[in-house]
Amino acid sequence: MVGLLVPTLALVLGLSVAPVSAQIYVSRDEAGTIILSDTPMAGAVSTYTVRNSPIRTTRTVAADVVGLYDEVIESAATTHGVRPELVRAVIQVESGFNPRARSNKGAMGLMQLMPGTAADLGVDNPWDPVQNINGGVAYLGSLIREFGDEVLALAAYNAGPGAVNRYGQRVPPYRETQDYVQKITRRSDTMPVARAGRTVIYKVLEDVDGQPQWRLTDTRPTSGRFETVR
Repeated sequence: MVGLLVPTLALVLGLSVAPVSAQIYVSRDEAGTIILSDTPMAGAVSTYTVRNSPIRTTRTVAADVVGLYDEVIESAATTHGVRPELVRAVIQVESGFNPRARSNKGAMGLMQLMPGTAADLGVDNPWDPVQNINGGVAYLGSLIREFGDEVLALAAYNAGPGAVNRYGQRVPPYRETQDYVQKITRRSDTMPVARAGRTVIYKVLEDVDGQPQWRLTDTRPTSGRFETVR
């Protein structure tokens, strides 16, 4: 139902295609997600030269893009009983917040809905961010209720509910699915929780060496994008 964020250089992430000669820079973020770019990146582990052939590359996720769908995410998360942090982590791993992302298996949009799943959810246009997020969160919420566990729901989102059931309601022993679950839980569950009567913790999005990163602080930020960790 879902695809890797960057399985090959041919993955479409909304960039134009034209015969070019270019350097492709390859790196990984802290969660292990592969990042491809046509501009130099800090910590790039490999570079490739591509000549006279169509290329499509990913770009790191800009802070303004990460926050672009906050209203839709919050609304869908509230409606379907899913943590908004979990939704954001799923979108980051699935599509890098690119609404035009398409996997080699045909999964579409921000939450990488397969055509059949989109139709079942009443999503007429999977490329529309609002429809895609609402449909994807509705599906994720139904899986959480079915399995009673976020980890199993994520495994089912990636490999299908049948696979989770076949392995005795456990994460299937598929490398892709296990990596997928690990990446998302790292992104959504590693922040400390503020307790009543104690210091409030804020999660602040900052630009570090050209890449967005979250920082935790007990001082309320006066500007920029931040969230209160509950």
